[in-house]
Amino acid sequence: MVSPMCQYSSVDGFASDWHLVHLGSRAVGGAAIVMQEATAVSPEGRISPDDMGIYHEEHKTKLSQITRFIAEQGSVPGIQLAHAGRKASHASPWKGGKQIKKDMGGWPAVAPSAIAFSEGEDHPLELDKNGIKKIIDDFTAAAKRALESGYRVLEIHAAHGYLLHEFFSPLSNRRNDEYGGSLQNRTRILMEIIDSIKNEWRPGYPLFVRISATDWVEGGWDIDEAVELARQLKARGVDLVDCSSGGNSPQQKIPVSPGYQVPFSGRIRNETGILTGAVGLISTAAQAEEILASGQADIIIMAREFLRDPYFPLHAALELHEDLHWPLQYERGKPRH
Repeated sequence: MVSPMCQYSSVDGFASDWHLVHLGSRAVGGAAIVMQEATAVSPEGRISPDDMGIYHEEHKTKLSQITRFIAEQGSVPGIQLAHAGRKASHASPWKGGKQIKKDMGGWPAVAPSAIAFSEGEDHPLELDKNGIKKIIDDFTAAAKRALESGYRVLEIHAAHGYLLHEFFSPLSNRRNDEYGGSLQNRTRILMEIIDSIKNEWRPGYPLFVRISATDWVEGGWDIDEAVELARQLKARGVDLVDCSSGGNSPQQKIPVSPGYQVPFSGRIRNETGILTGAVGLISTAAQAEEILASGQADIIIMAREFLRDPYFPLHAALELHEDLHWPLQYERGKPRH
């Protein structure tokens, strides 16, 4: 699966020809699922003003063109629905990545508690019950638009320090109501979103959830809680947990190395029985094959390697001596053994 990767190339949330070519080329390259970048469920839920969104009915026109093309290549179009929470209203990475103040076109960020992500940033607004209900309604409306736009896999983004992850973690959630305190309370908003989305999402179409398996900070969200969350998700009818990590604290210390997050997908899979996806510095066919063969994940999710090589699956199949279908237009370039 192509991992959702923000392109920071939208205006008012609209997809463009860049997204059609970017996502479409990965489908041509043989990816089984092409997961669209974190797509905001509301304008205020965008990480940056350049984020893609699915909060206008008009967004569906270009998105439908993209999903049609992906499906025509034999791939499955997927979409990740997201809300940035306290990490909203920031400039795109190549524009500095700093928080955008209101007088410069920014907007107020919201969060479970009024705790800024990093020193020097404005504190987010603490969500009240009406604000939480709006979040749930926004995710539900976005799921309906996604289905109408032709997506066949839906992923809820609950990782990387964005809104839902902020609710999970004691580092960012200091609430005293039913959305704070216990693990059940801190994960409540996600469960309510899932229950609501199911009223709009088509039965039989996969529902994924991306989580950070740990904050990589002492006293924060950790793998033990992630395992328990996965049990809850399985009972709720979620099909797969996409196992990433980090993103909720500048104090995180991540031991980055090839496949460094694979143990998380392996443990969650083996202790809960839910399907898992492995992601993070997976870059070779042999490495990906070993993860699957050893039972550490059910699907390989790749990001940077797909940026380097949109045709990675075609090349991997040749390396592993598998006869993967090539597009007819490219058949004459297919190496013959």
